[in-house]
Amino acid sequence: MSEPFAVEDATFEESVLGSETPVLVDFWAPWCGPCKLVSPIVEAIGREQGERLKIAKLNIDESTGTAQRYMVFSIPTLILYRGGAEAGRWVGFQRKDDLERKLSAVLG
Repeated sequence: MSEPFAVEDATFEESVLGSETPVLVDFWAPWCGPCKLVSPIVEAIGREQGERLKIAKLNIDESTGTAQRYMVFSIPTLILYRGGAEAGRWVGFQRKDDLERKLSAVLG
């Protein structure tokens, strides 16, 4: 079981890119309605797949540098990082079963 953790510009490289476990980063903002809908789905997946996947949350209003560096133009954006590189990207609301299927296709 894995609880989501917050990342920001200063901690992104070590916490996400340096992780041995794949990390699904939820790029979000407090004012974003669809972000509020996808957040519990992402967190549930993290709890269910915690042995093979970590969940990080990055508030784009507070960490604009990382959001710009990874070209996050719409939120919610979910980016899966594996071995320090982007392995998958999904923009907009994702249903739980769809997101699980997409993650399984990437993670194996």
